[in-house]
Amino acid sequence: MFRRRASEAKHVATVPDGGPGAGPAGHGARPDPGPGPASPASPASSGAEEPGRAAPEPWGPAPAGLDVSAPHPARVWNYWLGGRDFFAADKAAGEEIGREFPHLAEMARAERAFLVRAVRFLAGPARIRQYLDIGAGLPAGGTTHEIAQGIAPDSKIVYADNDPAVLLHAKALLGNPMLASTPDGAVCYTEADLRDVAAVLAGAGSALSLSRPVALIMLGVLGHVDDYGAARSIASQLMDALPAGSYLVAADGVAANQGIVSAQRRYDVSARPRYGTSAPTPYGLRRPDELTSFFDGLDLIEPGVVPCPGWRPDGRGPESASEDAAAAYCGVARKP
Repeated sequence: MFRRRASEAKHVATVPDGGPGAGPAGHGARPDPGPGPASPASPASSGAEEPGRAAPEPWGPAPAGLDVSAPHPARVWNYWLGGRDFFAADKAAGEEIGREFPHLAEMARAERAFLVRAVRFLAGPARIRQYLDIGAGLPAGGTTHEIAQGIAPDSKIVYADNDPAVLLHAKALLGNPMLASTPDGAVCYTEADLRDVAAVLAGAGSALSLSRPVALIMLGVLGHVDDYGAARSIASQLMDALPAGSYLVAADGVAANQGIVSAQRRYDVSARPRYGTSAPTPYGLRRPDELTSFFDGLDLIEPGVVPCPGWRPDGRGPESASEDAAAAYCGVARKP
C-alpha cells in the first residue's frame, strides 16, 4: 500500500545506473544473490513466502547520510517482499504492522506477484522494451528491470519516486552489479511526484523515447491520491502522453469488505506516529468499478480487472490466495 511516500513535487534528478563494470557496490549497497525471476521457490519472484522459510535478515551498513534508527515505509515494504534493504527498526515495524494489519503485507506480496507476471507478458508476447514504473520504492527481487531485462536485455526502465530516502538507497543499490542494468539496456531512478505529470514525463524522457511504446506501471500509488477525479486525470494525462501500443499496468487495494476498510482506516491513523515525517499519505480504498475506470479508452488484456492472484496465475505462487491478498485488484491494458 505504500511503495512510496507522497509529498510535494520536487525537481527532477536522475540517479545514474551503475551498470556492469561500475565496480563493487558502494555506500552500503547490499548484494541480493537470490534466485532469478524464473525460480518458483523465490518469495521475491513469486510474491509469496515459502512455508517454513526464515524471514530475511538485514545486513550491511546504511547508505551514507541515511538515518535508519526509525522505520521507513519503503524499507518495511522491502522486508515484506523478502528483500534485504531494511534495518532492525524496519523489521520490527514490519512484524508489528503485519500482525495488526495483515492485509497490508498480503496485498504487497499479491501486487508484487502480479507485477512479475505482467512484466513477463509485456517483455515477452507484447514485446515492450520501455517501462516507466511510478512509485516503485526500493529494488528487491522481482523488480521491473530484473524481469524485463531477464527476457529482453535491451529493455530500458525508469523508476520514478519522490522520497529522498528511496533515492539514496537506489543510488547505492543500482551500483551493485547484481541489481544494475544489463549492458544493452538502461535502469535509472528519477525524482518526481506522481501528481506532477510534467515532472514525471520529463524524468522518463531522460532515458526513454516517448515516441515509442512504453509500459506505464502504477502499483499501489493511485490510492494515495485522495480525489478520485484527480487520480483518473493523472492516469489519463500520462497515457495521453504515450504513443499507441503503450500499456497501462495498475493495481490498488479495493474495498473488498468492511473489515479491510476498517483496518485500512485504523492503519492510516496510526501511520504518522509509527513513521513520523516519512509516513505515507492516507490510502483510499476504491470500489472495483472505480479501479476499472482507470482503463477507460484502453483495450483490456484478458482476464480484465480482477483480484491480483487471479491475473494469469502461472503456478509459481501459492495455490490459493487469502481474502486479504484478493483485496488488491489489478489490470493490464493496451492503448489502441
